[in-house]
Amino acid sequence: MALERGTLLNKRYRVVEILGQGGMGAVYRAIDENLGMNVALKENLFTTDEYARQFRREAVILATLRHPNLTRVTDHFVVEGQGQYLVMDYIEGEDLRQRMDRLGAIDEDEAIIIGIALCDALSYLESCNPPIVHRDIKPGNVKITPQGQIFLVDFGLAKIIQSGQATTTGARAMTPGYSPPEQYGTARTDHRSDLFSLGATLYAALTGSIPEDALARAMDQADLTPIRKHNPRVSRRLAGIIEKSLAVRPDERYQTAEEFKQALLGVINFRRKTGEYKVAPPPSTLPMESPALQPENGGAFIDTGNYPPPRGSTPLPVQTSMPLRDRAGNGDRSGRRRSWFILTAVITFGLIGMVVGLYYPSLPAQALAFIFPTPTSLSDVIGNTATFDNPVASTATRTLAPSPTATPAPPNSPTATLQPAPTATSPLVLIPPSPTASPTPFGGGQGEIAFVSDRGGTPQIYIVRVDGTGLRQLTEIPEGACQPSWSPDGLRLVIISPCDRNQPIYRGAGLFIINADGSGLTPLPIVPGGDFDPAWSPDGRYIAFASLRNSGRPRIYLIDLETNEVKRLSAQYSYDRQPAWSADGKQIAFVTTQKGPVQIWTMNADGSDQKIFSRSADAINTSPSWSPDGKLLLFTQVQGQNGVPGLVVASYDPDYSEFRYDLGPFPMREARYSPDGLWLVFEGWPEGDNHDIYVVSGSGAVRTRLTDDPFNDFDPAWRPMVK
Repeated sequence: MALERGTLLNKRYRVVEILGQGGMGAVYRAIDENLGMNVALKENLFTTDEYARQFRREAVILATLRHPNLTRVTDHFVVEGQGQYLVMDYIEGEDLRQRMDRLGAIDEDEAIIIGIALCDALSYLESCNPPIVHRDIKPGNVKITPQGQIFLVDFGLAKIIQSGQATTTGARAMTPGYSPPEQYGTARTDHRSDLFSLGATLYAALTGSIPEDALARAMDQADLTPIRKHNPRVSRRLAGIIEKSLAVRPDERYQTAEEFKQALLGVINFRRKTGEYKVAPPPSTLPMESPALQPENGGAFIDTGNYPPPRGSTPLPVQTSMPLRDRAGNGDRSGRRRSWFILTAVITFGLIGMVVGLYYPSLPAQALAFIFPTPTSLSDVIGNTATFDNPVASTATRTLAPSPTATPAPPNSPTATLQPAPTATSPLVLIPPSPTASPTPFGGGQGEIAFVSDRGGTPQIYIVRVDGTGLRQLTEIPEGACQPSWSPDGLRLVIISPCDRNQPIYRGAGLFIINADGSGLTPLPIVPGGDFDPAWSPDGRYIAFASLRNSGRPRIYLIDLETNEVKRLSAQYSYDRQPAWSADGKQIAFVTTQKGPVQIWTMNADGSDQKIFSRSADAINTSPSWSPDGKLLLFTQVQGQNGVPGLVVASYDPDYSEFRYDLGPFPMREARYSPDGLWLVFEGWPEGDNHDIYVVSGSGAVRTRLTDDPFNDFDPAWRPMVK
């Protein structure tokens, strides 16, 4: 059982939050009340006398370590009958696992830098007297600071090799894919075991896939998939180096960390005179659960696809790293050739785009009009209930010219319909919504949208009408509340708390159900770790959600609201989040890094038949939302680390096609369909840093700003029809 927040250990260390949890214990962030500083607290649940003696002896040795790529062990103690604890430096920043989730598979240059830095740390451990084996190298134990420095953390499983023989006791654990076969008990572990784990970490970072389990390979039950089969862009030389480090037999691997390092240095002409290696830092000084926007071009902000810092904080400018070339910009000729090729391609496609735009200016609008029937205005959908007399809503509204093929209905007609563009002239072949789909009298449900705002200090749930009027606050939870998801009858919401800002992962959060009038706040069963990204099933019986329970990585779970039984839907070693139900309740779309970059996958409601949906190369795709007829999936897409997020719609059929909304320089994300499928609600920030809620027609021809305040508004959710 994980320690609760506020627990005081050894009369000195007060637990603040859980950072990760496994079968042998957990890692916590704690406050050293003697010094007033953050520390990492590693728990080991082995408590026998022999283990306690072994633990103390090894902790004393670990406390002597001093290396620029290693965290220090500053204290150790045993709580009788409870566990053993190591106190280590707490390193701000993101771990490599989070970096992979944020960026997808990392590039070759960055993998080399990380590999060299860790080889330096392992060389130091080899040279210690006695030598030390880490035994738990994996992406989650490689930290990257806001300054771009690399640290190997978590010595909870480290082993001291005394007089040429292994210690007789000690914590032993395996991480499938990252642990060598000898760590399963088939032979002694030594420094070559760490080289295997380092190779597995680089393999995963370059491919987005965990290598096949070493024990299964040792028993001829599996073969290692070549790196270039996962990612052909990796050079053959680097792939060969990493695959050698993953040899099943230790004597077939590199025999020292220095040998491994020299092999990595030989891949390219590494232009650096010192032994200090850095990578591009995380987007902000905040932990990576809350990446920030990056300042660009005189104070304007470009969204990275992540989330803004708390109001009043100052984002840290990105430090330019020099992984493979010097500050003068000197690099190899192949790099210059690639740059010229990219420049030529950009110019060519730019000219093509200008010609297309000159002679066919209506082409994008026709494509989207073919996908979505386009009402002439929001008031046509909500009928006479919308007066648009709200001064904020009316002055902030920006109306785009409708598609030339649109035939507007009479003003205030509650059932306005438009003719789709002829298929013969459409540049994109997508299945349109069902012909029977038509707006409800209130634009899909009660014409209300739930969203989150920090206008009161902490994020809380608010509800507003689709004409921008009737704003009311639903929650007043001191710890904050986020991520509202409506029940199918529109009478209740499932939310999460605590929530201090908009972020991709919420450690320590739990699920709560609340009535639409703000009454009846009820927690669902809580397990330590963090539950978030809730999505209510169309039949009202289940809630799918992401959770950090058990593995410390987000995976998709399902809770049965009748029995409170919880079932895991994700694969055993997945990194999944953001589930979204199809209207018939048979499919769940979700976000995963199973095959490299962050992509949208789908699975059956029982977790079976998991398969990739989005096919967007290196683009980062998040926040899926099904159209009511189940024929389209809408999601947020970011091209590259500093790309502007936009909305993409794709057909859910064998002939995959996707189309990106082009509304100019207008960042958009986290869109959701209205119940009638004709409208989208989303978060946007055209001014650069003022995040508000917008509604746009399915074709992008009519856009209305619902909120206009100087605070962050996010997580919109359209209320279903209340029957």
